[in-house]
Amino acid sequence: MGKLNCESMPRFVQAILLLFPCVFGLSRGTELSFVTCGSVIKLLNLKHNVRLHSHDVRYGSGSGQQSVTGVSAVEDSNSYWSVRGTSDALCHRGTPVKCGQTIRLTHVNTGRNLHSHYFASPLSSNQEVSAFGENGEGDHLDEWMVQCGGSVWKREEAVRFRHRATDALLSVTGEQYGRPIHGQTEVHAMSSPSQHSLWKAMEGIFMKPSESPGGSRDYSHPHTEF
Repeated sequence: MGKLNCESMPRFVQAILLLFPCVFGLSRGTELSFVTCGSVIKLLNLKHNVRLHSHDVRYGSGSGQQSVTGVSAVEDSNSYWSVRGTSDALCHRGTPVKCGQTIRLTHVNTGRNLHSHYFASPLSSNQEVSAFGENGEGDHLDEWMVQCGGSVWKREEAVRFRHRATDALLSVTGEQYGRPIHGQTEVHAMSSPSQHSLWKAMEGIFMKPSESPGGSRDYSHPHTEF
């Protein structure tokens, strides 16, 4: 399951990937040392060694929205997320994501955004994290601040994602589900930073900054926003 098929993707994701083959594998764009807007990536929780994951399975409690979990499998297309700007702050494709910048993470295969709210998570009763919206459009509860140590989000760096509306951090503490998603790990949000809330960018396609005719990098081309 390590390959994505463009025909099964939401339209907004197909538009993002127009410049790429419709079927691609892992670890593209390895020459970039930072994460850029428009990149399609997998995120690894460093403490529990699981990748952020979603699928068209809804919670049986809480919000009833699409569930978000952690999986140990590396080659699973349901673990790809698109790095996007917000409705108030567009993110030019190829622009390095800054530390402190607010972004949305959109699940590639279902078109729903990483989301949180004050519902209790099913297993640990921490703050529920779900996937919400349609075709990449949800609401302000889809917004997350990237917390990192320098000026931009570096690929080799451990980072945290703080939910803007509730101030909670995207976390994993190891609780595992039974059927129908047996063995997958609960993902939730917690108020305090810890080893459970550290994430790293892994496999994916990392968009390069565009080059202007003069050779300088151009982040302002109107057709590179989404």
